[in-house]
Amino acid sequence: MTLAPPIDLAPRLTSPDPDVFAIPTGREVEWRFAPLDVFGRFFHPIEGAGSVVAGGESEFVRNVDIADLRSSWLPSDRPMAIARSLVQQAVVIDIPRGQVLVDPVTVKLIGSTAAAYQHVEVNVGAFSEAVIVIDHDLDRDICGAIVVNVGDGAKLTMLSVVAGDTLAVHISHWHTSIGRDATFIGCAVTTGGSAVRISPSVSYGAPGGSAELLGVFLADADQYLEHRIFVEHEQPHCTSRVTYKGALAGPGAHTVWVGDVLVRRGATGTDTYEMNRNLLLNEGPRADSVPNLELETGDIVGAGHASATGRFDDEQLFYLQSRGIPEQQARQLVVRGFFAEVLGRLDQGDLRDSMMEIISRRLGLPEEVSGNGLRG
Repeated sequence: MTLAPPIDLAPRLTSPDPDVFAIPTGREVEWRFAPLDVFGRFFHPIEGAGSVVAGGESEFVRNVDIADLRSSWLPSDRPMAIARSLVQQAVVIDIPRGQVLVDPVTVKLIGSTAAAYQHVEVNVGAFSEAVIVIDHDLDRDICGAIVVNVGDGAKLTMLSVVAGDTLAVHISHWHTSIGRDATFIGCAVTTGGSAVRISPSVSYGAPGGSAELLGVFLADADQYLEHRIFVEHEQPHCTSRVTYKGALAGPGAHTVWVGDVLVRRGATGTDTYEMNRNLLLNEGPRADSVPNLELETGDIVGAGHASATGRFDDEQLFYLQSRGIPEQQARQLVVRGFFAEVLGRLDQGDLRDSMMEIISRRLGLPEEVSGNGLRG
């Protein structure tokens, strides 16, 4: 585990112009962990790159020309600015005001070329409720943004799923703006890809907003998975909770978790906490965990962070083996239980179970064992 000294979290440079951002060299705080030789293809425009579209349209989901999209979001790094300037189509998900959806809206994102740019816009109207699942394309390299607007009094649960045994490279910025008294739960499930960098960020447009950012990630040999969170409290009486857990196995497996929380001077009554836990399953993997908390006011309800990285618990392994479970399956079940705490925060039982099945398949658990009552 690597702990870095506190850094100045504000202000952050944003611009639609890629040339405003220098080409990363690895000396920047934001890129110091990342394998630039892998991500570097997205530091320059890619000739012939297509756009990511939704696999099927519905009354809530449509594909639109980027020229017809009105968006106030601004990129905060060079790859996102390039993607925003070159993407030709956008995926738009609109939940009307006051609409309460019983069933989840599942969107499969599909790229048309070997490398593709992405822009997804999600608009949840005031006082509506919805569950949205974004299934990312891992058959090709993808770079782009997901922009979410949660209206006043609305409640949104949203999952980002990056799963699949491929060599794809994935870079995504997931920004959410939360309205007055709105509730947002965002969960990132990341198990696939050779190199993945996901940057969730949250801002509050009015008092009373609540955000819970959840994440589970599983990396094996030679995988690089990075989650870089930024929560900016600029409105009073808002709350945020960040809970990410990762498991690593095999030489070359490398995960990075960076949690930045900034409480502005006017954000009185803020209640915030962030936590990252990493489980090393054997010798060789590396987990970097960097929590940062910056307070511009002391008039808050609470603020804190925690980070820990540890090896596999032999007592848990012994307990399961003593009940006749083979060692390999016992190890897999312990990892599954490790993630259950995070996925248990999802209210929807079916959705929670389907995410746990992704973890179980990634671990190689047989179906009769993965469904043995250890669901989160």
